[in-house]
Amino acid sequence: MATSSSSSVVSGIPLPQKRWDSSTSRARRGLVRVSIPVPAASLPLTRFHLPQTSISAAARWQGDVRTRNTFGLEFKNQTNNSFRKEKKKCNAPKAWKWNSSASNLHHFRKWTPCCSSLSHNCHRKTTPFPLAGTFFRDKSHFPLSTHTLNTATSGNHICAPRATVGPDEPHAASTTWPDGVLEKQDFDSLYPQLQELEGFLSTELPSNAKLHRGQLKNGLRYLILPNKVPLNRFEAHMEVHVGSIDEEDDEQGIAHMIEHVAFLGSKKREKLLGTGARSNAYTDFHHTVFHIHSPTSTKDTGEDLLPLVLDALNEIAFHPKFLSSRVEKERRAILSELQMMNTIEYRVDCQLLQHLHSENKLSKRFPIGLEEQIKKWDADKIRKFHERWYFPANATLYIVGDIDNISKTIYQIEAVFEQSGLENETAPPPTSSAFGAMANFLVPKLSAGFAGNLSHETSSNAADQSKIIKKERHAVRPPVKHNWSLPGHNTDMKPPQIFQHELLQNFSINMFCKIPVNKVRTFGDLRNVLMKRIFLSALHFRINTRYKSSNPPFTSVELDHSDSGREGCTVTTLTVTAEPKNWQHAIKVAVQEVRRLKEFGVTKGELTRYMDALLKDSEQLAAMIDNVSSVDNLDFIMESDALGHTVMDQRQGHECLMAVAGTVTLDEVNSIGAEVLEFISDFGKSTAPLPAAIVACVPKKVHVDGIGETEFKITPSEITAAMKSGLEEPIEAEPELEVPKELISPMQLQELKMQRRPSFIPLSPEINVTKVHDKGTGITQRRLSNGIPVNYKISKNETRGGVMRLIVGGGRAAENPDSKGAVVVGVRTLSEGGRVGNFSREQVELFCVNHLINCSLESTEEFISMEFRFTLRDNGMHAAFQLLHMVLEHSVWLDDAFDRARQLYLSYYRSIPKSLERSTAHKLMLAMMNGDERFVEPTPKSLQNLSLKSVKDAVMNQFVGDNMEVSIVGDFSEEEIESCILDYLGTVSASRDSDREHEFSLVSFRPSPSDLQFQQVFLKDTDERACAYIAGPAPNRWGFTVDGKDLLESVVDIPFANDAQPHSEEGKDVQKDLQRKLRGHPLFFGITMGLLAEVINSRLFTTVRDSLGLTYDVSFELNLFDRLKLGWYVISVTSTPSKVHKAVDACKNVLRGLHSNRIAPRELERAKRTLLMRHEAEIKSNVYWLGLLAHLQASSVSRKDISCIKELTFLYEAASIEDIYLAYDQLKVDEDSLYSCIGIAGAHAGEDTIASVEEEESNEEFQGVIPVGRGLSTMTRPTT
Repeated sequence: MATSSSSSVVSGIPLPQKRWDSSTSRARRGLVRVSIPVPAASLPLTRFHLPQTSISAAARWQGDVRTRNTFGLEFKNQTNNSFRKEKKKCNAPKAWKWNSSASNLHHFRKWTPCCSSLSHNCHRKTTPFPLAGTFFRDKSHFPLSTHTLNTATSGNHICAPRATVGPDEPHAASTTWPDGVLEKQDFDSLYPQLQELEGFLSTELPSNAKLHRGQLKNGLRYLILPNKVPLNRFEAHMEVHVGSIDEEDDEQGIAHMIEHVAFLGSKKREKLLGTGARSNAYTDFHHTVFHIHSPTSTKDTGEDLLPLVLDALNEIAFHPKFLSSRVEKERRAILSELQMMNTIEYRVDCQLLQHLHSENKLSKRFPIGLEEQIKKWDADKIRKFHERWYFPANATLYIVGDIDNISKTIYQIEAVFEQSGLENETAPPPTSSAFGAMANFLVPKLSAGFAGNLSHETSSNAADQSKIIKKERHAVRPPVKHNWSLPGHNTDMKPPQIFQHELLQNFSINMFCKIPVNKVRTFGDLRNVLMKRIFLSALHFRINTRYKSSNPPFTSVELDHSDSGREGCTVTTLTVTAEPKNWQHAIKVAVQEVRRLKEFGVTKGELTRYMDALLKDSEQLAAMIDNVSSVDNLDFIMESDALGHTVMDQRQGHECLMAVAGTVTLDEVNSIGAEVLEFISDFGKSTAPLPAAIVACVPKKVHVDGIGETEFKITPSEITAAMKSGLEEPIEAEPELEVPKELISPMQLQELKMQRRPSFIPLSPEINVTKVHDKGTGITQRRLSNGIPVNYKISKNETRGGVMRLIVGGGRAAENPDSKGAVVVGVRTLSEGGRVGNFSREQVELFCVNHLINCSLESTEEFISMEFRFTLRDNGMHAAFQLLHMVLEHSVWLDDAFDRARQLYLSYYRSIPKSLERSTAHKLMLAMMNGDERFVEPTPKSLQNLSLKSVKDAVMNQFVGDNMEVSIVGDFSEEEIESCILDYLGTVSASRDSDREHEFSLVSFRPSPSDLQFQQVFLKDTDERACAYIAGPAPNRWGFTVDGKDLLESVVDIPFANDAQPHSEEGKDVQKDLQRKLRGHPLFFGITMGLLAEVINSRLFTTVRDSLGLTYDVSFELNLFDRLKLGWYVISVTSTPSKVHKAVDACKNVLRGLHSNRIAPRELERAKRTLLMRHEAEIKSNVYWLGLLAHLQASSVSRKDISCIKELTFLYEAASIEDIYLAYDQLKVDEDSLYSCIGIAGAHAGEDTIASVEEEESNEEFQGVIPVGRGLSTMTRPTT
């Protein structure tokens, strides 16, 4: 992956997070996942258990480690080449999640990586988005006649060559079952109309009628899908069907090397950089993908950009220049990437993959490759691999976007690609059905001469042309054989494997089952998937309701059942994470619950509940068919084709789910679900399938209270015994749980309204109106009689969906010296308890399931926020408002929830010294913030000083009427939203506390100069790694500084420079007017600092990474507060121990060199284009609008007004180079103000230093724990 890795800004310290490309990585923490081949229903159905902490590397294996072995390019802001930048939240203890269905729409919302068939993460923060449809009525009498769906294509279509079946690609995963193994489909006792039912279930699913497929004479296949989101842009992805699995023993990592060299060496790609296009690439087991996201035409001339994009992809994939200089440059980058990647999490991932696929090459071919081989290859070696695999007949081109003329697009594809691969070879003959059932028309192994222009050294003489290069193409991707976990198929039971490492903190065990992929082509196939999802969702909910005691047996239990095109199999994984002392009990409980569900099955109520939720969610996504982005549609198509599934659109998917739902019975659900779990529930029985692997990842040492660090011992036989104890424990059937239809009855609501008499009041004494509506933005501002300000926007962008966010001023900054950590632990306590009023956590969670509500609660340095995602169907918005009302009025604080919250933070704290990045960042934050614990993790001593009362008071004292603000965005009417606001927010108790802000302890930077401005951290590790952070003070978003200055007042009086003005006098006056308006605007520093960050990021990449070769990943981040009168910047850089000091010096030189090396106009224009494109891309998102609305009426953010939203585009466009320097001069970059900390890991790292560090800092009662962390891990600040 040639990426500058994405980062998570935690207390302003960006911690590296692996950037897994969108089409390959699947973030699945805490999910019940059953992959489904239609973009029509949510995965997972429920997400109730506690959000993972970062305490254990094994716990951070996100359900499907296999997908993390993908490497791709992500070059941050290098000449506008940052593709889908990701800032993930950290995994520290943080949020309260009452999540119902996490719909695929949340998977369809992002700039950034991660999907499983359908899962994605969001830009800057994970935002699972629950959507729903109307309640599915009377499904028990669903007539079979309705199953006859119109599968014919409709509408007017251009006559373009298209295949009708698509998924029968030669690269599709193998789905062959062993002889004698059949799926059990016995419907004899289910329906009297057996023949009619069987006929329906065997009917093929409809395919997406808008998807156009074709093939050129040279064998290149193409797919075109018109899609209007975003407007005037398109995605072009070239997928070459070659990956690390195709490498020989001496070529490990060469496919990844070619990805780097081909992509970065392309001159035609560089020509796109000024057009607003973004490009990237990635490599995994089975393919290499080069992708470009581009406008449809140039802004100035209107020139069609598709031919230029296609020409660039043609050069990258089939005609790269393997220049020795580029090869050496990328060799350095990849070696740096390899060290950066080699975290303990990655090593755990590799261990799991090695054991899961021990019988084939997948266990030995990680795409990053082997260091000793990467160092040796020359250009000729790399070229030969390219000639063997990179040819048009072994590639597929995907174009999805705002494409109106399909015939013209096909002509453009032919014009660019038709001659590629034909210069010196004979192309395979075309077929009448490029993707039909006989798709193996491409002979797997082809012989041909040198491809012309593939090598700049290739001669055209006859002697050279006589050299034959063996071109290969596998009919099945990936070309490996598996040992299936099927009854009677494998009789050799492998003992549990144990991976033990000193950098692991918690215990985790992964139990794998591996079966062939079942292609989803018919209604019967889809029906089986639906039944599995219902069954496994019930299991997940049941297990996670065991968070009841103060000492829960496990931290999390995760169940994943999903197809993997990269591995050519379907894998079921049960992952149990626990404190080491509880590992046996945790395994026992998880196995016991699996067995209970297998034995007694899903209840009737569970079947109804989860079926309804899935269908509601599916209907909502179908309604949003015109709002799905091009990149998400493309990712879905690529994965579906790789697996051999029929590709349907969202509406087709919903119609098909509705059709099969009426045929589902309780017995069948339990039968098919039990088969999925047999490898656990019947473990040890001769009739049961054997697990593909059982792998435990455990620490070498654990902390024991009163003793300290002790050796952790575990054996395979003990693991087996713990599993068997769960099988022997007596079990009883699951009782039905009463699920409330509402949290506040109509009678209770009427009484509240009579008592509180809610009403709207004037927004302020200066504005004697009760309602302010801005027509330009559609934003309405209101204020309730209890003091709560409310902002809302009616938006049709997400059909019948809505989001709501409560922001409460204070956050961790409100913690006083006697209650350090009280706010963050209090928020977690509220999250852990999950109870409101007389309703249990289980009832509240199921209430959210029924209404498709997702709810999360988080704390930051400045705020506490609570966010809801809901549907407008079936009173979903009323249900969300009811839940918010109950949290504000009737939250239940429980001792056991407090114990769990405190234990989670304690465990997390103890894990920090085992992370190079976190310990390095923490040391820097403590130095820069003068030891202020509000910006780091609470220490064990602070945690012990807390009580349930102290954390409750710390949180609830912030929930004061005029200290809160509620914003809502969604597809509702004015009458609907104002009714909910009055009924449920207006009836919250009135309270005010205007003096509270004065009680906060001041925040300040450490006085400089200081002997702590340069520090180092050393970590004992088997492998060498290094990272560094460089930070310094900055103003806040609104121009306030920590020393009380208001920079905005001084900026207005600064004269304008003449050299930045246009030549004409009239132009000068216009420019001065624009600059004057910008400098007088409250967002001046927010705008200019954002542009400055883009410029610095681009220079860091170009200099430190590309020119000097000192790093693979370097980034500049700004943390600008809204309420606190300060901010800071952080440069993050990864390197090797031998280069990290030089990398730090180079970063400092770039940061300080902006005056000596002035910002060029093209740099500023590129930065503007990048930020404006992000704004334009996200403006269709309801969640993005929530960020824009944040603090609009907050008294603590007085400068925020409606102009900060409606004038954003103008403000960016008006900024001049002179304005950027006004912002730059407010960053403290001198030697006395700048702080840096270098972290080095290795077997001999800091041997002479570590002892003294421990002696210096071990004043905590937990001996041997170095108090290091990464700053507050509960941060995700709302966007301005």
